[in-house]
Amino acid sequence: MNKNYYAVIMAGGIGSRFWPMSTREHPKQFMDILGTGKTLIQQTYERFLGVCPKENIFVVTNERYRTLVLDQLDGMQADQVLCEPVMRNTAPAIAYAAFKIREQNPQARMVVAPSDHIILKEEAFQHIILSALEIAGQSGGLLTLGITPTRPDTGYGYIQFLKEEIDAQQPLLRKVKRFTEKPNLENAVKFLESGDFVWNAGIFVWSLESILGAFKNFIPELFAIFDSGKGVFGTAGENDFIQKKFPDCPNISIDYGVMEKADNVYTMISDIGWSDLGTWGSLFDISPKDEKNNALVSGDIHIFDATDNIIHVPQKRKIVVQGLHDFIIVENDDTLLICAKKDEQKIKEIVAKLTSK
Repeated sequence: MNKNYYAVIMAGGIGSRFWPMSTREHPKQFMDILGTGKTLIQQTYERFLGVCPKENIFVVTNERYRTLVLDQLDGMQADQVLCEPVMRNTAPAIAYAAFKIREQNPQARMVVAPSDHIILKEEAFQHIILSALEIAGQSGGLLTLGITPTRPDTGYGYIQFLKEEIDAQQPLLRKVKRFTEKPNLENAVKFLESGDFVWNAGIFVWSLESILGAFKNFIPELFAIFDSGKGVFGTAGENDFIQKKFPDCPNISIDYGVMEKADNVYTMISDIGWSDLGTWGSLFDISPKDEKNNALVSGDIHIFDATDNIIHVPQKRKIVVQGLHDFIIVENDDTLLICAKKDEQKIKEIVAKLTSK
């Protein structure tokens, strides 16, 4: 296994669109959403054990989830859990990991991935990541995985690529033309019909040298903050440095801060059985259904004249549903959510309003 390969797992989000199962105290990445016996972050971690040595896997998360990470990931050492004192979006989180890795191995190549995505085709995923790591090291490009869209989904970001092949040896590799965030339905339909758009999976691959150069060019203030800590990463002074400096980082995503500005960005068109599991609708899509197309995930559920619903309630809870079509019904602790699937993007807004009260 290549000792220059590293994986960074992003695990700081609270999964508000998956409320009320996912909460600030216990986000979805630490839950066994699919009933497999393993949480989402455990599945992600084990997936990368086939890509790089376990000591080369880092998790970036919020301070409050440090114990959860160490409890759930067998073999994960405390020094591999990078804790953000405040939330500052994905660019600072990735920069923290990159500068930490720089102290260990300036020749490193990195894959960065969310902790809460579903990958059904694990071997295909590992093969694509290993290919992408090799390409990134040779070309100096910034790579992102692109998923061929199956529907005009307005909840995903899209990548438009140039249709011409770059390399006959890598027929899935394409030069990125532009990124588009969560289009309206009309544009999503056009993207699907055009054939030159893929969903942005939010999984990135690059060499350490390339991403550090991109930070320096496109977010120089962020580069300067972490570069000022040269020599402190991996020492007893790292935590104090992060506590002091991390809050000064700009609140910016890696997509907006780097990927949309760089001219050496490529996408690997990937068939890996991917879902970002960002909403109840995405869980509905991959869940087994009954004869009326209801996804009965959990609970003692009795259905009468009801179709296309997703229902997730405590196992011992008896629930009777009559006459509902295309709804989300979820109960967790003392909270019950009943929401039309077509309005699921409003759940995040609802949670924000409830929190403000």
